[in-house]
Order: sequence, then C-alpha cells, then structure tokens
Amino acid sequence: MTPQTPSAAKPRAVLATLLVQSNTVVSTHTLIDELWGAEPPRTATTTLQVYVSQLRKALLADTGEAAGETGTAQPLLTRPPGYLMQLAPEELDLAVFESLRAEGRAAYGRREYEAASRALSRALGLWTGPALSGIPHGPSLETSAIRLNELRAEVLEQRISADLRLGLHQELVGELMGLAHEHPLRETLHCHLMVALYRSGRQSDALQAYQRARRSLADELAVEPGPVLTRLHERVLASDPSLARHGEPPLRLVPVGGSDDRPAGASGNGSGNGSAGYGRDTRPTVWLPPALADFTGREDQLAVGERLLAGELPGRNRVLVLSGRAGAGKTALAVRLAHDAAGRFPDGRVMVTLRDADGRAVEPRTAMATLLRRLRGPRATGADSGPEPLPSSETELAELLHERTEGREVLIVLDDAVSEAQVRPVLSAVPGATVILTSRQVLGALESARHLTLDVLSTREAEALLMACGGPRMRDDPEAAGEIAQLCGRLPLALRVAAAGLAARPHWTVAGLARRLRDERTRLAALALGDLDVRGTLLTAYRDVDEKARRAFRILGLAALPDFAPSTGTALLAMDPVEAERITEQLVQAHLLEARRQPGRLAPVRYSFHSLLRPLALEALAEESPQEGPAAVERLCRAFLTLARHADARLAPGRERLTYEAEPPPAISPGEVVGNAPLRWFQEESAGLSEAVRQAHAAGLWSLCCSLASATAGYYEASALWDEWETTHDLALDAARRSGDAEAEAVIQRSLGDLAWQRHQTSLAIDRYRLARQLFTRQGDRVAAGRCQSAEADALLAMGQIARAGHGYARALSVSRLVDDARGSAESLRGLALVAQHEGRHEEALARMKECESAARTAGDRRWTEYASRTASALRIALASGRPAGASSIPLEVRPGVWLFLPSRPARRAA
Repeated sequence: MTPQTPSAAKPRAVLATLLVQSNTVVSTHTLIDELWGAEPPRTATTTLQVYVSQLRKALLADTGEAAGETGTAQPLLTRPPGYLMQLAPEELDLAVFESLRAEGRAAYGRREYEAASRALSRALGLWTGPALSGIPHGPSLETSAIRLNELRAEVLEQRISADLRLGLHQELVGELMGLAHEHPLRETLHCHLMVALYRSGRQSDALQAYQRARRSLADELAVEPGPVLTRLHERVLASDPSLARHGEPPLRLVPVGGSDDRPAGASGNGSGNGSAGYGRDTRPTVWLPPALADFTGREDQLAVGERLLAGELPGRNRVLVLSGRAGAGKTALAVRLAHDAAGRFPDGRVMVTLRDADGRAVEPRTAMATLLRRLRGPRATGADSGPEPLPSSETELAELLHERTEGREVLIVLDDAVSEAQVRPVLSAVPGATVILTSRQVLGALESARHLTLDVLSTREAEALLMACGGPRMRDDPEAAGEIAQLCGRLPLALRVAAAGLAARPHWTVAGLARRLRDERTRLAALALGDLDVRGTLLTAYRDVDEKARRAFRILGLAALPDFAPSTGTALLAMDPVEAERITEQLVQAHLLEARRQPGRLAPVRYSFHSLLRPLALEALAEESPQEGPAAVERLCRAFLTLARHADARLAPGRERLTYEAEPPPAISPGEVVGNAPLRWFQEESAGLSEAVRQAHAAGLWSLCCSLASATAGYYEASALWDEWETTHDLALDAARRSGDAEAEAVIQRSLGDLAWQRHQTSLAIDRYRLARQLFTRQGDRVAAGRCQSAEADALLAMGQIARAGHGYARALSVSRLVDDARGSAESLRGLALVAQHEGRHEEALARMKECESAARTAGDRRWTEYASRTASALRIALASGRPAGASSIPLEVRPGVWLFLPSRPARRAA
C-alpha cells in the first residue's frame, strides 16, 4: 500500500473492486452491494461518489503531479452505469501475474522447465500475502479472493513441479515441508514432497510424509488419500527406479514381460491418471537413464538434434550420429534429446548400450535381443503366460525387431557404438525408427546419417558447468574456476569430476584445486573420485584402437605443445610420411588426437593433444614401452636440427653454428618442409624447437642439445625473442660443459654475448665475447675468433669508446681477410664504416660500407647485403645534400635492424 492508498476500509474496498475488474465497467449497484450488502444507507449513492472523488485525487497524487497542471490522464473514469478503472497491463500487478502465469504454463507445456520456473517464480514474487487481505470482503471481493488464492496455489505447485524436473529436489525439501504443514489437505504438495525426499535419498522420510498426509485427510475429512498419492506411496515402498527421473514425469518402465531387464517395483497392474503424473502406469515404453538436471551448453547441437527428431531437416535422414572423445558428453546429449522428444515418439523411447560391463563390444544380435525385450509390451495372452521366448539367430531377431517397430513412432538410442559393422545390422532391422547413435569413432561410413561431432565446451559453457556442479565455493572464486576449466581442457566429464571432488572435500579451496591440477604429471590422478575416474574413461578410447595406433599415441605424446606438424610425427614414429599420416589420421578418427586446419601456414594441417590426453600418452609410454622414449626423442631432435640448420643457413648465411656428425633422418626433406620461407618455418616451429632443446638436455644428448640451440640463435636474434634465446642457450652451455666440448661452449658463449649486447648488458657481452675468443683460439678456429673480436668492438662502440672500437674492427678485418672469411670481413668493414661516420670521415664511411656490401654479397647473406646497401644509400644522400655533418648525427644501424644512439661528436675548434 502506498502513502496515497486510502486508510479507510470502504474506499479501499471500492479501489480493490475496481482494480480486480480493471478495464471493465463496474456498476454503481455492484459497488453499493459490495460496501453495504442488502441494507445500504439512504445516502449510499452520494457516499460512493465521495469515495470515488477521494480515490481520483489519490490516484493523481500518486503520480506526483496534478491533473490540471500536467494533463495526466485520470485512470478512474465515469462510465454509465458505473465506473471504469482504465489501466495498461503493466500498471497492475494482477495483470502482470496472470501474464507470467500464462508464460510459465506455456513453457512448462513445451518442457522448457527452467524458463517455466523462472516465469512462475516472478509471478509468485508479486505476492505479499493472501489476496485482498486487510480489505473487507463483500460478495464480489470474496469470490475474487478465493479465485486468486487458488491461482496462486496452482502457480506455486507448477513452479515446484518444474523445479523437480530440473533436479532441484534437495533444495525443495525445506520449502515443501513448510507448505505441506500450511496446506495439509493439498495432496499435490504432499506428492511433490515425497518425490523430493525420495530423490534426496530419504525414502523413510518420504514414507513418513505420506503417513502424515493420510492422518490429516482422515482427521479433517474422514477420507483416505486419492489414487495419485496412494500409487506414489506404493512406488516409494517398492523403490521404483523411475521415480529418480528428472527430465519428465516419473513413468513406469515396460520391458518384455518379466525379463531380468525389468527393474524392481515396475509392476504392470496399476492405472490412474493423477494430475502430477505420479500414478500413471499405461504410458509408452520408456527405458532411459535420468537426464542431467545441470546439463549445460550444447545449444547448437541440441537445436540440430531437435530439428532432426522433428523431421524438419532436409533429406530423409532418421539417424543422428554423435561422435567425440571419451568424456565429451555424448551420452548426456543423447539422453537429453530423448527426454525432450517425448511428445514426438508416443510408441516408446529406448536406450541400449553397445558395450558390456568390461567395455567390450556386444554382438549385433545381443543388441537386437535387448531392444526387443525393452520395446515389446505384455503379450496379448496375459501376464500369466510369461515372457515370450526370443529367436536365437541374428536373421530371425532382425525380422522380429522389424515387425515390432514397423509403423510405430519409436526413438532408439544406441550408446557407445564401436564400429559401423556393429550397428549396421541393427539399423537395417529398424528402418522406420529414429535412431540416435553415440560413438568415440566418427562412423563416417554409415549411409544416410547426420553427423555431429562434440568438441569440448566453450570457455563460457565450461565455467557455467563448474558453477552449476561446484556450488557456492566455485561461484565465489570465478578466477580460479576459470583456470580449472582450462586445466580440465573444458571436457565435461573432467569438469564434473573436479566439481564433485571439491564438493566432497569441504576443507579444499577452489584455488587449491587449481594448484593441484597445474602439474601435468599429477593432473589425471587429481581427477578421480570414487568410481568417477577421468583416466579410466580416457583409457577405454586408447584400448579401442589397435596396437600400432596405441604405440603411435604413446610416442606422439613426446611432441611439443601446443601442436606439431606432420614432419614431427614422421620423425617420432620413424615411418615414411605416408604411413605416418595414415596412422596419425587413425588417431584423429578415434578422437585421441586433434587435427586443425591452418590455412596459409607451411603445414596446412597441424596436430595436437587434448590437455588430458597428452599426460595419458606419456603415462602409457612410461608404463608400457619406456625403452622407446629415448630413441624417439633423439629422432625428433635430429629432425629438428636438420630442418633448423637448413632454415638458418637461408636466414643468416655464414653464421657460426655447430656441426652434428650423425646422419639426418632419411624421411625428412628440408627443402619440402621449409621451402623458401625460413623465417615462417622458425615462427611456426618455435615452441617445438625450444621443447626439443629441453628434451635433448633431459635425455643427456649433449651434442644434439648444443647444436639445436646454436641453430636457433639467428632466428631468436632476428625476432628479438630474448627469453627463448636465454633459456635454450643456458641449457646448451650446461650441456657443453658436461660433455667437455670446448668448441660447443665457445659457440654458445659467443651467442650469449650477442644476447647480452642486444639487452644493452655491454660489460657482460664483452666478458662473453672475450671468453668465446679465447676458447676459439685454443681450438685453432681463427675465423670464429676474428668474428668475436668484431662483436667485442660492437660492445665498445655501444659504450661510446669509439677509438678502442675502431682498433678492434681493424684487427678483426685483418684476421678475416687472412683466412678469407667474407662474412667476418663484412662485419668488420661495417664497424669501421660506423666509426668513420661518427668521427666525421664521411667519404671513408661510404667507401667502407660499399666494401661491406660486396663482402656480404660474396658470403651469400641477403640480409646483410640489403643492410649495407641502405646504409650506404643514406650516407650518399647526406653527402649529396651538402650537409655532411648531418650524417654524423643520425642514429646508427649497427647491425641489420639494430639501432644505436651515440652522443654527438664534439665540434672541432677552429685553427
């Protein structure tokens, strides 16, 4: 009630009567009867007019403005033979309530239970107490109050029914206990309470709830409970498994008469049609597991599946194949579709699993026999005649199954199919039925089938599933929940196990769970709870493929993250490229490996592991064939070295790099893999190269580790990848020292000197260059020693020690010319040109840079040739402009793409 609501009882009664019948003329006679009954006062009409006037003022005052000032429309109008309250639907809570009620009932009828619950809850939220409380009731308001309170109760019961179908039974128990106590004679509420208790594992409490309801009815009305409540009581006593269903009304399962497939309590002699569905017995054959109440995501796949089941897709396809890796939620999606399609298949919906308890494929005839037992109703001769025997041959079973399904609207779910050969006989026997197939294989050879491949959930869906399953703690730490979703690879099974593990351990935090999952070596162990074991589920897919594919799966686990090219698979598997591709594609078909199209890349298809399958592959390698690991790592590192040396020779010709004496892998062709795009190849394989260096170091392949790191240095320098440069070369330096390889140590020290120089750590750079020069000199490598002298001069130049740098370049040039090192000469001539330019000897600088260009061209280094050419051109332009002093002050490009800003040379004094 607002401050403008009349405080007197009779004006409130007038207002209530007009509001309940808004947009309808209420006669003066009806209002007088409502206020004074059969004996109105003589002044009734005049008094009613006064009440109406007061209400009009209050209604306008409620808007905060006077009608005369603003022209605001007066909702209370005089319309013969009485008055009309004219309101828009959204202005009256009663109209909003009725609209939300209709919306909720419609959604409920469409089995959109979440939408129904939401709309009905909003409708109930408009109520603040019993209808028209605090207002004196005449005959009209009394009738309205009764009707509205009954509508409210109906909406409440339907909202609870929708929540039960969403699996919120535990959350409803407390509310239902209070409602059953408040309304002891409403049997529907008692039914809902019993089902909620039963589904919460409280069978004895459900039976006690029935006894309380029975006593209330007997005490108040001297009657027994109705057939719906009575039948529900019998089913609770019998532990009827169909009561555990969430996605639809509890239904009686109708297997073949009396076979072992029939669950306890599913008797065939009940009847009745209770409004809530708890007493139904004569329903279509339904043999489905419960739908997941917290099913999340898959909107696109659900839409396609629903359209196919409704016959809305083009073509005559009546078979939907859901494929995907183990744990992707194929069965959950199939069951959800089957539950949602209840209205389209009045003759039955049945699911058969195509594997036995040990995970082995069942024979087609076994699957058909199970289908027959679950699809057939009781025999016409009566229940006493016992179950009808089934034929033993596959042909006879197929004929009988065809006969039983022909002309019937039946949905069959064949779960966990192993191959096309397993399901073809079953599909041939039920040509008129609609079939949903799930399989870890693609089953692409099936004719006239619609295929949907289930990938992992999107990030949003994965986090939503964690929140739904993990409870308040997961919702309170969304950042850690997001990390868990990624560490689980967004795989539905892994997400559910992670959430269940958190719920089962109240002392754990979400961040703590994320920390346990970060270590790839222990991730699978952390994703196990009771009989929920992600590792065990993934292993079933691994065991489905033949031994050759299993070996490939194990060895390919050594490939680097995040993905790898076909050439990597060829090297690891020690196969020719065609055979390696065939077996890799076999793993893709089994969803043990992922293939991604990469248009525009050197390898247009790249392969990767799901984040939970790579740990499984490495575990299997360590347990089943540990002797294969070291050899595979060496093959991979040799292949990378062959390709990297080929790419580096084209990216930076003449650069120092270590040699490696072993033969390159025969199946790897650098020209085909790298082509004429060395930089692109390095960019695409950068992660694999870094991992190969780490693996070589871990395996004790010291020479390979050093050679690989050396072959990548040019790319790291050209791409400014300082961290990768440092990491790989620190490992290589350790490998060189462990193996006592002075040459390797010298090459790595020189490269680390370049890194320090790039990072402006000039003192460290000089130390590394001098150490490398000493090591090269001891090895008799005058070429490399001379180049170290030139690199040291670069560092001195960066420190502003121009004269010392010039002496260093001159000594380096003498050595390079003596040993006929064109690349070393180019580097030294470039340094002398830079010194001359800084000191104002511009003609000399230009001449030196032209010599540098010629030496670089002789060395075959296009990058250095282009560098020398553009630097000489800049000097030439500065000289031609008549302002040669400007050439001294421009920034120096001391190496290709590397600039140095030196302080300006002091001006010479005039003589």
